[in-house]
Amino acid sequence: MRAGTLRHRITIQRRSAEQDPNTGAMIEGWADLVTVWANVEPLSVREFIASRGEQAEITARITIRYRTGLDPKMRILHRGLIYNIEGVLPDPRTGRQYLTMPVSGGVNDG
Repeated sequence: MRAGTLRHRITIQRRSAEQDPNTGAMIEGWADLVTVWANVEPLSVREFIASRGEQAEITARITIRYRTGLDPKMRILHRGLIYNIEGVLPDPRTGRQYLTMPVSGGVNDG
């Protein structure tokens, strides 16, 4: 993968829980895990129609350099939009160069 294709900044977030100091109640939310360069590629009409048979409608494909610890319970922020991660796929050649994540639009409550 050429570095020039990773031209979008995305933020990957994970679920977090903090305790309210006044009430002691646990407050669920999202915390930034990392901000990285990525390639955010909306699906073509053909790919979008083909994905409709699955449970979630995949609306884009996001590719980043390989990193460990990512899973579908996380979400991605890009240009003010929230994307749910539907899967984390390693590259087919070595499995350690880049990751491709099919994503769906919407709010991920975990």
